[in-house]
Amino acid sequence: MARTPPATKSRRPKRRRALLTGAALAVGALSTALALAACSGGSGSPAAPPRIDMPQQLGAPEGRLDLVAWTGYAENGSNDRKVDWVTPFTRATGCKVNTKVADTSDSMVALMKTGRYDGVSASGDASLRLVYGGLVAPVNTGLISSYGDIAGYLKNQPYNSVDGRMYGVPHGYGANMLMYRTDKISQRPTSWSVVWDEKSPAAGHVVAYDSPIYIADAALYLKAHRPDLKITDVYALDDEQFDAAVGLLKRQRPNVNQYWANYLDELQSFKSGYNYAGTAWQVTANLAMAERSPVATTIPDEGATGWSDTWMVSSKAQHPTCMYKWMNWITTPKVQAEVAQWFGEAPANPKACGFTAKGFCSTYHVGDPGFYKRLAFWKTPVKDCGDDRGDKCVDYSRWAQAWTQIKG
Repeated sequence: MARTPPATKSRRPKRRRALLTGAALAVGALSTALALAACSGGSGSPAAPPRIDMPQQLGAPEGRLDLVAWTGYAENGSNDRKVDWVTPFTRATGCKVNTKVADTSDSMVALMKTGRYDGVSASGDASLRLVYGGLVAPVNTGLISSYGDIAGYLKNQPYNSVDGRMYGVPHGYGANMLMYRTDKISQRPTSWSVVWDEKSPAAGHVVAYDSPIYIADAALYLKAHRPDLKITDVYALDDEQFDAAVGLLKRQRPNVNQYWANYLDELQSFKSGYNYAGTAWQVTANLAMAERSPVATTIPDEGATGWSDTWMVSSKAQHPTCMYKWMNWITTPKVQAEVAQWFGEAPANPKACGFTAKGFCSTYHVGDPGFYKRLAFWKTPVKDCGDDRGDKCVDYSRWAQAWTQIKG
């Protein structure tokens, strides 16, 4: 059962993430694949990232900062005058912030390719594309005052580092949890079979995340229930493993009544009783419970996928000192608390819990490495399997192509 959530209803962002669909997504995925191919060796696996120097010391602030960010990550009071950590940052540093809100990871990659932005709040399904495409630079963590306070299990991960070099500063993270209507499913589900089994009580009322990366959720289920496939990494699937995951998703398709890209759309469907069970973020459950909807969340026995966002510095940053100042600011405990509560996520800096509402950090499992280890965090699928299979894995372009076929 979910713990009692803090009062987050008034803190939800007015704008939110949405996923590209159809041809637009396929085009974005194809361009991504081409970018990865351009920096691959003859074997088809990613070569080492381009050598990009990082600063050893900071200069004077340049007076401007241009960001690409998820909505809710750089609030300046325009959505809610009580929610503003950008204005105090400008007062403290002299860096005026201009934020371009991106709705998708593909959009973030495309925007960073323009070279017009100093930094980006990248999720794991975009970060490696940025690194291997030479679009972001390694980060000198010694210049980040709060870096030592950030949870160790968020550092040096496959989605934010390469060869021991950090390519960003962890920001916040969350699980793609199983949410269900307690009036429709009386027993807490212990398995994701509630969304995959055609005889499930949720059949015909399943909700799923609208993105190629959702293929990893199918792989996660198969990892536990099809040991013969020998899946170890749900983002590194060879042809047999990938085909099995796609097959599972195609069999699930008739039971899915909503693919959600906008978590507030999913919220409305759960509140109305249209959805019985499916993938959701904890913030969605908090908002539903705050409005007395009969829902609960759980992490089933198979675990779950998840996302961990990282602030990354453009390799072409025109205002690098302001970007480093921003990363210093955004990782301080008080600001981390403000962002986490507004957006609905676990802050990377556990000291933020000293500034959050009562119960918030327990709801989001802040500082709980055991919970973190149960999650398979998004990362960009590439041909290099990362093991003795070599370049036998299915890259992101094929994930995107398969997703359009799955949805029909």
